[in-house]
Amino acid sequence: MVKPLPRLRLQGFNNLTKALSFNIYDVCYAVSEDQRQRYIEYIDEMFNAERLTQILSEVAHIIGANILNVARQDYDPQGASVTILISEEPVIDKKDAGRGLISDAVVAHLDKSHITVHTYPETHPHNGIATFRADIDVATCGVISPLKALNYLIESFDSDIVVMDYRVRGFTRDIKGKKHYIDHRIHSIQDFLSKATKQTYEMMDVNVYQENLFHTKMHLKDFDLDTYLFEEKAKNLGFKDRQRIEIQLRREIEELFHGRNLSD
Repeated sequence: MVKPLPRLRLQGFNNLTKALSFNIYDVCYAVSEDQRQRYIEYIDEMFNAERLTQILSEVAHIIGANILNVARQDYDPQGASVTILISEEPVIDKKDAGRGLISDAVVAHLDKSHITVHTYPETHPHNGIATFRADIDVATCGVISPLKALNYLIESFDSDIVVMDYRVRGFTRDIKGKKHYIDHRIHSIQDFLSKATKQTYEMMDVNVYQENLFHTKMHLKDFDLDTYLFEEKAKNLGFKDRQRIEIQLRREIEELFHGRNLSD
């Protein structure tokens, strides 16, 4: 839950910009060239522009935003992009929806916010590793917060590795003329992750509090080879093959998590 600072009386509207960015990775091993091609086709169908639009539309609903415009595109040979322009709207708490009670937190309608996603399915040319990357940005201007959609986005993708950045930019001015550079409490992106997510992933933070910059990356705690094999079962592979594939997968995960290639 996003905890606001004590209520601010503002001059004009809240024009702080809050941006949440993700790199989400799914890592897979496909034994044959045909399987690698089918993996790409599977991912491309699973996360086509229509499905991505549904996910991002739900994000807009979760954070309490109006959808102004949707642009989407499936690419040849693979990949897709969706961009949604959004604006603030009155947020109705679920518990009050039946009574039509509207939160008084929203003070303006803005059209400088957007949600975007771009997908990048790809395979290693030689060793059977296949990866799917989704880059997601949720940028809002005003009191609505992209952090509300954090857990939904992680759960919507097959997320082996998640790298997240959150930043608050600009300022808003109160009626006394004082500038405010943030309007909610945050120590880490982890503050807004569900208990289930925290139990599932190993996490690491790099935060620059004085600049309102927050960075968290995480990868799955448990490694089950079967979950990484596409159209194959570990029991059907020989011991040496299982060992080799596991080493390759663990290396791929570690490199993506740390953002650098490991030396041989």
